[in-house]
Amino acid sequence: MNLTVENVSHTYTDGQKSLEVLKGINAEFEPGKIYAIVGESGSGKTTLISLIAGLDKVQKGDIKYGAKSIKEIGQTKFRLKYVNIVFQSYNLIKYMTARENVQIALDFTKHEGDAYKLLADVGIDRDMANRLVQKLSGGEQQRVAIARAMAGKVPIIVADEPTGNLDENTEGIILELLKKLADEGRIVIVVTHSRNVAEKTDAIVLHMENGVLTEGSIRKTALKEKKSVPDEEDLS
Repeated sequence: MNLTVENVSHTYTDGQKSLEVLKGINAEFEPGKIYAIVGESGSGKTTLISLIAGLDKVQKGDIKYGAKSIKEIGQTKFRLKYVNIVFQSYNLIKYMTARENVQIALDFTKHEGDAYKLLADVGIDRDMANRLVQKLSGGEQQRVAIARAMAGKVPIIVADEPTGNLDENTEGIILELLKKLADEGRIVIVVTHSRNVAEKTDAIVLHMENGVLTEGSIRKTALKEKKSVPDEEDLS
């Protein structure tokens, strides 16, 4: 099923001041493809991704997964069952091991899965999986964060500046992992200020500027036609 953004606008109010950060955004995201939302700081891309991920409520317009609005599905249910987020700062629990970080995600969302296998899929072996995440390198921690995002095979993965703290070589590895997730039939949306990241993923590029989203040079992925990830449960 597609994820559709329909005429979404969003305004922040601080006392007497109001700032419209999103202005009538329209976009459609398809399974099996990777998208890069590119824009400078303050362009509105972080607000858009927060709405897409169900972290904030839509003020005007609508966001739909399949035929149903996120409002209809339920914001909490949508966030738990259908979307996972990869953060620039990893957002891992430092006093836990890599395996425990992935396992807690599986337990919290009530999804079945093998934490060791998910970690192995992103290049984290059993020895590293049993280490505290604070003992791992930045690139290794980001791999753990991606493994956690894979928990439950949710159909939508959102990555917010996922390579911002990494060197060029490690960046390439992380981007290949994100491309693999798209290969498996997920919707993958990468938010970045780096055009280099967009080019390396061969993504469909969307440009965000002053709250307006426009489609840039489209470089469609050479993905083979894949069957999209099945829904965990009926959306009703």
